Amino acid sequence: MITVSVKWQKEIFKDVEIDTTQPPYVFKCQLYDLTGVPPERQKIMVKGGLLKDDADWSTLGVKEGQKLMMMGTADEIIKSPEKGTVFVEDLPEEEQVVAVGHTAGLFNLGNTCYMNSTLQCLHSVPELKSALIQYSHSGRNNDVDQSSHLLTVATRDLFNELDKSVKPVAPMQFWMLLRKKYPQFGQLHNGVFMQQDAEECWTQLLYTLSQSLRSNGSSENADAVKALFGIEFISRIHCQESNEESSETESVYSLKCHISQEVNHLHEGIKHGLKSELEKASPALGRSAIYMKESRINALPRYLTVQFVRFFWKRESNQKAKILRKVDYPLELDVYDFCSDDLRKKLEAPRKLLRDEEGKKLGLKGSEKSSVQKDNDVKMADAEGSSNGGGEPSVAPMEEGEKATQMTGVYDLVAVLTHKGRSADSGHYVGWVKQENGKWIEFDDDNPKPRIEDDITKLSGGGENMQN
Repeated sequence: MITVSVKWQKEIFKDVEIDTTQPPYVFKCQLYDLTGVPPERQKIMVKGGLLKDDADWSTLGVKEGQKLMMMGTADEIIKSPEKGTVFVEDLPEEEQVVAVGHTAGLFNLGNTCYMNSTLQCLHSVPELKSALIQYSHSGRNNDVDQSSHLLTVATRDLFNELDKSVKPVAPMQFWMLLRKKYPQFGQLHNGVFMQQDAEECWTQLLYTLSQSLRSNGSSENADAVKALFGIEFISRIHCQESNEESSETESVYSLKCHISQEVNHLHEGIKHGLKSELEKASPALGRSAIYMKESRINALPRYLTVQFVRFFWKRESNQKAKILRKVDYPLELDVYDFCSDDLRKKLEAPRKLLRDEEGKKLGLKGSEKSSVQKDNDVKMADAEGSSNGGGEPSVAPMEEGEKATQMTGVYDLVAVLTHKGRSADSGHYVGWVKQENGKWIEFDDDNPKPRIEDDITKLSGGGENMQN
């Protein structure tokens, strides 16, 4: 290390250190800090000519205390802005959320990733948040028990806190009330809270919210959860042996994607799940008989949840096992083929409008009388998660058009809930949510991360270390 002085224009910079183990370019960067002259513009006179960026100091003969001369023009001094720079962290929390582009993560309170990912997926549904806002502390109806009322209030308050914060939120109050309402989520093993099933958390929470919001006394909320997530099935039950036939209707909150060796795609798994075999008493035969049940969708929700049925009970090991088979799913799902004839008729006109609108975007000429307003465009939401033998919904909210009259049966993927690992009692859950700006965020507990669309299509399973 030697010390020199440098003369530039009318200024002299004394005691400038040169680290001779570093190339001259480093010395030039030091001078840039002192003078504002970029290294590429500096002309420094040394023995043998101008100092080069990669020269060897030992051959230049620069001595301690030597005076060097530099020529060059400094960069123009940038005027400070009239308005001072405002950093994101200095903004109010509500404005920080807008600037960052997504809401806060949730702290893991001890194997609560199943709960955190469920909450992040449900939090992405604006209509659910609107219904919760209208639910007041004193709004409990006699039809709703106190624990359900308090859990609904805690959900509302937590969603509100997530909307206003960019820092991770600790869902302590919600978790305490969830365990009080559903004690299975408070199970301990060696003094530690156990990993639980995200599908079970999803189902129980939706059931609680449906009871509370339906009893809220507001006509607008009469069937808020059912309108958002409820699927109505009409089923034909037939016995080949006796020719008996009957029909039944039922409402559920998710479609099932059953996985077998023949299933490679979500569409195939849903089709497989709409047919089942059951054994029950036959009045005509006077004994038990096998019946075939074929179901069709008779009413669609605004958000369609699809469960990948990956978990099943393995008798040999007496525990839940997981099907690791890869099952692809689309960013846009059309469920028209799974609908009843009556529902298909209702969907025809909106689907024609949608096709015409897509044709216009591609430059094709559509029907003269067809027109679709922007707010009639269809959005879908699909979320994938784990499942057990009883059916653990792979959480897939699928959002449809703003108005029920504009249902088309086409849904855009807006959320995915994944489980990584072999066992339902271990592993890790993560929520993947599409933001209003079209970007995706991976909500891994308290660490939200931006993702691209290609990342979402890779969550189709296929191995122990892959999300599914």
